[in-house]
Amino acid sequence: MALVEGKTVLETTNVFREGDIKCKAMKVDDSSSSSSPSPPKPLLIYTPIVGGQYPVILFCHGFYLRNSFYSHLLNHIASHGYILVAPQIYEWVPMLGICEVKAAGEVADWIAQKLETVLPENVKPNLDEFVMAGHSRGGKAAFAVALGYAQTKLKISALVGIDPVAGTGKCSISRTSPHILKGYAGAFQLTMPVIIIGTGLGPQKAHCCTIPCAPDGVNHKEFFFESNPPCAYFVTKDYGHMDMLDDNPEGVVGELSNCMCKNGTDPRDLMRKTVGGLVVAFLRAHLNANTKDLDAILANPSLAPTTLDPLHYVTA
Repeated sequence: MALVEGKTVLETTNVFREGDIKCKAMKVDDSSSSSSPSPPKPLLIYTPIVGGQYPVILFCHGFYLRNSFYSHLLNHIASHGYILVAPQIYEWVPMLGICEVKAAGEVADWIAQKLETVLPENVKPNLDEFVMAGHSRGGKAAFAVALGYAQTKLKISALVGIDPVAGTGKCSISRTSPHILKGYAGAFQLTMPVIIIGTGLGPQKAHCCTIPCAPDGVNHKEFFFESNPPCAYFVTKDYGHMDMLDDNPEGVVGELSNCMCKNGTDPRDLMRKTVGGLVVAFLRAHLNANTKDLDAILANPSLAPTTLDPLHYVTA
């Protein structure tokens, strides 16, 4: 037993294990006629197959990555009762920052209109609980959508940034558009709860000839600094910027993702379980008013499969 803000909490949680809800992965192509109208981008959807109504998470991939590289992480979250929609924002030619933000907004509008038509029978999206999420540059895109740089029909209930990055450096020319970081505390003035999960090794170079994948000045520290309450902030001390991906992502892009960033030496499975569990605990607290899991983690961070240091939870 422990105390969190005067509450006695039981130090147990199941969020770092795969959930009990059976799920499946499905692809919806932008040229598919079955979803009429087809989505603006190819989609990888992880959905429960057990009948019910579930919150929806729009997940934006990182720079030059593939949505399929996150299969284990997305399945972990979905198995706890969420529908994950992961668009392939761009294929071989990266978009300008504002274009990928607008593309994410277009996918959100498709979710509002057509997602239900492609889901398994008796599985319904709860669009009153819609979450924007993303990793790396996709995390920055999720913040940009929440900040209004793309207009959507859906109200965002929560925001998830997984090692978000706003460029290769702090100077203006090194930052991706739109320039959402303003440099002062609480600058975002967001109206929804935010969780930011950073990496301890992200600001480090993988090799002498590379640059850090999550450089100081434009990484998770700044995103937390500019967020306003309620905001949770966790850093996986011993892991790197790509360590929440699958173990062996396919193709040349997958091989590059394994060598371009500083990686941890412990199994990636522990990192995926940590990230997935933190997301689930935070969303349970803020979408369902069930704080048990988040309270347990805050009271005893060693419940997580990886070392969390630092961690902060600002409620007011």
